[in-house]
Amino acid sequence: MRTGSATLTLLLLAAAHCAAAAQPAAPRPADARLDRIVTGAMRHQRIPAAAVAVMTGGRIVYSQAFGTADLENSVPATRHTLFRTASIAKTFTAVAAMTLVEAGRLDLDAPVQRYCAPFPEKQWPITARELLSHTSGIRHYNPGEPEYTHHYQHLADAFALFAGDPLLFRPGTAYAYSTYAYTVAGCAIEGASGERFTDYVAAHVLAPAAMTHTFVDDSLGIVPHRARGYQLLDGEVKNSVLMDSSYKIPGGGYVTSAEDLVRFAQALLAGKLVRPASLREMWTATAVSGARDPYGLGFALPEGGRFVMHTGGQSGTSTELFIIPETRAAIAVLTNLEHADLRALVRAIALELHQPALAPAAR
Repeated sequence: MRTGSATLTLLLLAAAHCAAAAQPAAPRPADARLDRIVTGAMRHQRIPAAAVAVMTGGRIVYSQAFGTADLENSVPATRHTLFRTASIAKTFTAVAAMTLVEAGRLDLDAPVQRYCAPFPEKQWPITARELLSHTSGIRHYNPGEPEYTHHYQHLADAFALFAGDPLLFRPGTAYAYSTYAYTVAGCAIEGASGERFTDYVAAHVLAPAAMTHTFVDDSLGIVPHRARGYQLLDGEVKNSVLMDSSYKIPGGGYVTSAEDLVRFAQALLAGKLVRPASLREMWTATAVSGARDPYGLGFALPEGGRFVMHTGGQSGTSTELFIIPETRAAIAVLTNLEHADLRALVRAIALELHQPALAPAAR
């Protein structure tokens, strides 16, 4: 009897332990304070939905979603809601390029036509390094182009939008932000790898970083959990205008979750995507000035590279990925409102977690 009683007691204790483990962990005080910081910013800017994830010491310590991903259908945002990355996609492209450099398949300083024959030769040669650092001289958008709605099957087909225009300056002599330059970089990645750009990025960036909730923002496809995008017009929340990002996938054509962006930062810092020497090269500012923050290869480098970041803004989204290498920390904020100001929010999150943060922007 004693043996049976002892066995029953152990079974009951094990069941109780399993039941306790199945319960969600009680919110930490720091989490509640972060919740208030995020929801306060959302109220102030009338942001319909936001997702925030935070890593400190190389470990994800916070991930929450707030608000409404689809106002017309009353769909709440969750940790799995997918927001447009906008220009944060440029970081994926730059990392993909560096994996090819490490494999000896892409020379950053060779004329880009070696890898991307469809791009026409200009009065001066352009290199992949110049494409990735926004020093190529290829122009950015003309009025109306960011809301382009034509669907392209191939990256090079989109060259018709800009490739015939003259360069703004001799490559390597000035800085001019250009999403179109990243379309050309994507073409170069295809030539160097022998694969479609999206397939190469999926295999060599997204998969190694365990980014299972990051996909091409295909306007024709069914993408589960994709958020609707909004804008403010005369103080009222309205639907954003239509936009098909197939002409700029390497520079702004993905959807993702906040957790996936933090996993991307985690993989970079852990050396899972590129070698430390390659990361240093990417996170070293080019000698050419002109950006709000110094820029390397695919990343902005405020305060002399103490911080590494990229922001994104396009129809229906505002985003930011902020990395603090010295503490192996990262903050990702994704919203479904265009023109939202996220820098103050990211700074407030960093300060709440006792992380180094950018100084307030000068007014």
